[in-house]
Amino acid sequence: MDGARPAQPRAGRIRGALNPAHWTLWQQRGSLIFYCFLVEPIALAATLWAAVTVPTHRWDLAVFGILSCLGVLQAELGRKIERVRRLVSDTPHINLTSVWTFAGVLLLPPALVTALIAVLYLHLATRSLARIKRVPPFRTTLNASLVVITCYAAEFVLVRLGVPDMYGALTAGWRGVTAITLAAVAYFLVSAITIVPALTITKRTIKAFFGGLGDNLLEVATLCLGLLTALTLATLPALAVAIVPPLLVLHRAVLIKQLEIAATTDEKTGLFNTTGWHLLASRELARAQRSTRSTFGVLMIDLDYFKLINDEHGHLAGDTVLRAVAATIKSAVRDYDSVGRFGGEEFVVLLPDIGPAAVLAVAERIRSAIESLKVEYEDGTATRAIGGLSASIGVATYPDGGTAVDRLLQAADKALYRAKDAGRNQVVDGTAIA
Repeated sequence: MDGARPAQPRAGRIRGALNPAHWTLWQQRGSLIFYCFLVEPIALAATLWAAVTVPTHRWDLAVFGILSCLGVLQAELGRKIERVRRLVSDTPHINLTSVWTFAGVLLLPPALVTALIAVLYLHLATRSLARIKRVPPFRTTLNASLVVITCYAAEFVLVRLGVPDMYGALTAGWRGVTAITLAAVAYFLVSAITIVPALTITKRTIKAFFGGLGDNLLEVATLCLGLLTALTLATLPALAVAIVPPLLVLHRAVLIKQLEIAATTDEKTGLFNTTGWHLLASRELARAQRSTRSTFGVLMIDLDYFKLINDEHGHLAGDTVLRAVAATIKSAVRDYDSVGRFGGEEFVVLLPDIGPAAVLAVAERIRSAIESLKVEYEDGTATRAIGGLSASIGVATYPDGGTAVDRLLQAADKALYRAKDAGRNQVVDGTAIA
């Protein structure tokens, strides 16, 4: 009897998953629900049309089987790496399945491309991500549908240019090269464009959602490997398995880079953490020391009465305020300035190639922006707003405020406490104090 008990909760979960009334989709924002019901019927209709109009041959089935097996094999071998990558990555929608799906675009009829995507994403959901978190089925279905649309867009480019597949490209010369290149470009762009509606759901910036250069280079690399996979299967199919080892090496290299980024990033705000900011400040100091005329500024920013926000609105609302302030500070400085979270409600800013007067102007601009900030957060079923924020800011400039990073931070910190003692919500120059 005792051995049978654990099966009951699982059976209940399965029954709940099969009951449409219990789907987690209905708990999402209306925009996400709408997007699901827009995208998925389009992908389904396109697949049914392709299945009826485009014939499937026996060799196509063999290629489908090979790509499916290689995709599952690569996912199994790289499963631990992918789990860690998704835990530290801010762009989990970027993955290595493009290798196999783009190869499918170049080799398979559209309906089999859809079947290939279904195999890969079903395996991804049930195996690769099983120990990270339970991924709602609607998310897997939506992601797979977006990939289907992306693949069909690339197929459309090939057909319009008169090169329907890799086999035709091999005899089409430069026209074949051009067609495949444009298909890859279409794949990359449509994959990016179809993600954009998610911005309204997650409230993230385009830059944050699409990731950095490394994330996008990974997508380009997978498309290139997909091209090589298709070329190999079209000429020497027995060598197709040779694609897997370099793909696993690429996967590990990307993980190492993302771990480096995660080690220097504050998880709560996305800013540099203390370690990351110190590294950048040390590099800027070394650069300034090589030039007798170079100066840079350091700002120490502390939110006033932040504990009262946590006490009155709760710590989750306080975290929302911290993220909003972080975004406000970043928007008030230049793209190449470095903003870090120094701990608690303290922030620090590195301003390269700037004079003392300009440093004070930037600090005042940040103070004013924080003062006018209103932060909304969800409190149960109601939306509440937090206003009346203010910050005290201490300023130090190299070399007058100090000739070492720690000395500059000490000067800015002393100025910050002067600002607190003088009534808060003001900027104090610590260079003269130093």
